[in-house]
Amino acid sequence: MCGIVGFVGHSPANQQIYDALTVLQHRGQDAAGIITYEDGELFLRKQIGLVRDVFQHRHMLALKGNIGIGHVRYPTAGCDTPSEAQPFYVNSPYGICLGHNGNLTNAAELAEVLTREDLRHLNTSSDSEVLLNVLASELARNGSPRGASAADIFEAVTRVYRRVRGGYAVVALIVGHGLLGFRDPHGIRPLVLGKRESPHGPEYMLASESVALDMLGFTRLRDVGPGEAVFIDEQGRFYSHQCVPVTRHTPCIFEFVYFARPDSIIDNISVHKARLRMGDLLAEKIRRVWPDHDIDVVIPIPDTSRTAAVQVAQILGVKYREGFVKNRYIGRTFIMPGQEQRAKSVRSKLNVIDLEFRGKNVLLIDDSIVRGTTSAQIIDLAREAGARRVYFASAAPPVRYPNVYGIDIPAASELVAAGRTEEEVARLIGADRLIYQDLEDLVRACLHHDSHIREFDTSCFSGEYVTGDVTPEYLDRLQQERSDQARGRRRRHASAVKALRAV
Repeated sequence: MCGIVGFVGHSPANQQIYDALTVLQHRGQDAAGIITYEDGELFLRKQIGLVRDVFQHRHMLALKGNIGIGHVRYPTAGCDTPSEAQPFYVNSPYGICLGHNGNLTNAAELAEVLTREDLRHLNTSSDSEVLLNVLASELARNGSPRGASAADIFEAVTRVYRRVRGGYAVVALIVGHGLLGFRDPHGIRPLVLGKRESPHGPEYMLASESVALDMLGFTRLRDVGPGEAVFIDEQGRFYSHQCVPVTRHTPCIFEFVYFARPDSIIDNISVHKARLRMGDLLAEKIRRVWPDHDIDVVIPIPDTSRTAAVQVAQILGVKYREGFVKNRYIGRTFIMPGQEQRAKSVRSKLNVIDLEFRGKNVLLIDDSIVRGTTSAQIIDLAREAGARRVYFASAAPPVRYPNVYGIDIPAASELVAAGRTEEEVARLIGADRLIYQDLEDLVRACLHHDSHIREFDTSCFSGEYVTGDVTPEYLDRLQQERSDQARGRRRRHASAVKALRAV
């Protein structure tokens, strides 16, 4: 998962993009980057690390211009090295910079065609660089190296849609032209458009989540539609085009479960309200399957599960208490690149308020259970704090299948619920009882009458991939390329290469 932002206006882009990235930091903590443009020159700063660490005062001063794009990343496709920090850039045609959130399911095939037929060189294994070069290749087909109209750009994006498969949201800076944004034909990954009036004219921003617009005073106009491209030229003129027809609009339901900030609105659905409804429906299930429960207290696992936990406690008629204190200077365990790092960070990330556990039957609420390592360690912490019994409830159904559209759930072998019953998972994580949300209830929680959404991508829960091109062979290859073991091998190889170069 990544966060992307694009800005074009009449004020310096550097601070606008930086501020937007700070509120999108939850979408990726591996690397950050900003590129801006002024008077025929591009200015780039990108590096491994958090936004606040990557950009110092001197870097911000060097990012000149009133148009630019930004990116925060954690690695899914590719690897977690500085060379794969975004935005990426190619100089032909025009000069194109690109930031990408998502994952291409046919990246390997595209890379081969780009190298063999389009005669383009790829510097990394990132599918984002593949997507950039596909876009550049299609823009080059328009002919003129000097300029392209909005219609030419939309024609090129239409051809990109014909070649590229998967889930993706894109912002691109086309040098001398303007800011381009587009979203995959199923609308799996989010992209929202905002506008702000300034004394010199309108300013526009594209971002992964509406919170980036809110904090900068932009009015949220709408979400970019699935299969739609929008383009804002350097003079602030706005254009949009439906490049491919929409057959199914299926945003990723995991955005509402875990990734998005609660104050975001995605496809006109409030993330906060969706999580409230998740809590309501989870509580109803607990009452239905366990009417004689002996729960003394409901305690959330910070932070995402708080909204649902409050509702569960209220409906069950038991106390709600905060039992964990989070160290906010530790990265989110789910998006850490290796299992060993995830396991090490849990105890340094959470501290226990013993008196909320001592002698009580505790129901812990989490947004989801993915690998199970974190859940098991948290249950251990609760027992060490004196809990008599520790029950566990997930606001999401069992995660049993890889996510191939840009979330780091790459291999079924790493998922604790894959091939296991609820009782088996409970034993593995050490819970006295485990209750999962039903998939139908999760979908119901995310639906809203003010939104046109009627279905979601639920592939990590259901195994049904909305793009229709995910084969068992692809999933096997994905496991080989993106498992923790594979990442470890790449990391060791990169270290060895670095050491040889230093000799």
